[in-house]
Amino acid sequence: MAIPFAVIAGVGPGTGAAVSRKFATSYPVALLARNPDNYESLVKEINGSGGKAIGISTDVTNAQSIKSAITQISKEFGDAGCAAAIFNASAGFSRKPFLDLTEEEFVAGYNVSSKGAFLFTQATLPLLLKGEPTSKYPPTIIYTGATASIKGSAQLSSFAHGKWALRAMSQSVAREFAPKGIHVAHAIIDGVIDIPRTKEWLKDQPPEAKISPDGIADAYWHLHTQPKTTFTNEIDIRPMLEKW
Repeated sequence: MAIPFAVIAGVGPGTGAAVSRKFATSYPVALLARNPDNYESLVKEINGSGGKAIGISTDVTNAQSIKSAITQISKEFGDAGCAAAIFNASAGFSRKPFLDLTEEEFVAGYNVSSKGAFLFTQATLPLLLKGEPTSKYPPTIIYTGATASIKGSAQLSSFAHGKWALRAMSQSVAREFAPKGIHVAHAIIDGVIDIPRTKEWLKDQPPEAKISPDGIADAYWHLHTQPKTTFTNEIDIRPMLEKW
């Protein structure tokens, strides 16, 4: 019998890795990232600890790349439906005055956070719907948002407009597919995540000033296991010392 699987897009050394490890305790997982360096060691770790993982180099902004990834996933995991699809991809952000932004820099946020999420969602929804009749938990799509999903800060317009669009799309998808048994959730990650890239950030603050990636993964798993009578469609996550 085919086993339901999870797909995580935007795997890196922080949130993506933590979410992958969490879901890999219950499902085979497909880890998607543009750079294989972001998933190769994690795939080895999961497989070495008794789980099942594959990594696929994927550009979420490219429809053909997404299609190719889904083909590889279906080939690897067979006819099983998808239990969970996590969209954690992001173009990243850099503070830059609005008048100094190039067109290429401005659309980069949209291409990943909005267009990429659209392509990923269209590709995984049929697999989620396929798994709905026999899934232990409601098949789930979770989108990783940010403070910028609800607040466009100065010099962050290139990041904020993509995250706002992602949030809007998640609401539309939720309203359309919740009646079909698919749980769609958007997570506002409000604060600095404690990952290697932010090691030097907030050095004068205690550990509670940053968000734990493992904590985010626990929250995502909780969203996935919610019954159809109790769907949370948006959650905000922040450390206790965050000003908001």
